[in-house]
Amino acid sequence: MTMEFSGNVKFAADKMLGRLARWLRVIGQDVIYGPHLSGYGLVRAARQEGRLILTRDGGIGKKSPPPYLFIESDRFREQLKQVIEACRLDPLRNAFSRCVECNTPFEAITKAEVEGKVPPYVFATQERFSFCRRCQRIYWPATHQRKMLEELKALGSESPGI
Repeated sequence: MTMEFSGNVKFAADKMLGRLARWLRVIGQDVIYGPHLSGYGLVRAARQEGRLILTRDGGIGKKSPPPYLFIESDRFREQLKQVIEACRLDPLRNAFSRCVECNTPFEAITKAEVEGKVPPYVFATQERFSFCRRCQRIYWPATHQRKMLEELKALGSESPGI
């Protein structure tokens, strides 16, 4: 049985899906994740925050969960493709708009504001910067972002944007 979800989906990923959670954040999705999110803790958090559960736990159905998507593969590329297709996500629409570490949406920050806070080469070669207010990280587009875009395109998903 294939379930499809659409609209503005927020996710709660179980503790077995850390890499998937990070990649969903890369494409701009709101994903809570952590070691506390397993079993009933995952169900409770998803219910309280109106989130779709992403899980590899075959016994989740016994816990009276809110809607969930059982992640079939243990390979993150296949997991990401499954979520993109099942939830009809456009992986490029909001890519690189959320902190991969803490899930907080980025704020734009000026080049002048990052002077002395990023390596000199980065300051000299980059013009755009994003800031995570919660964990104080500064992000900028560079070769890693291009590699991530190539990775997303390599999925060959049929969803819009890829």
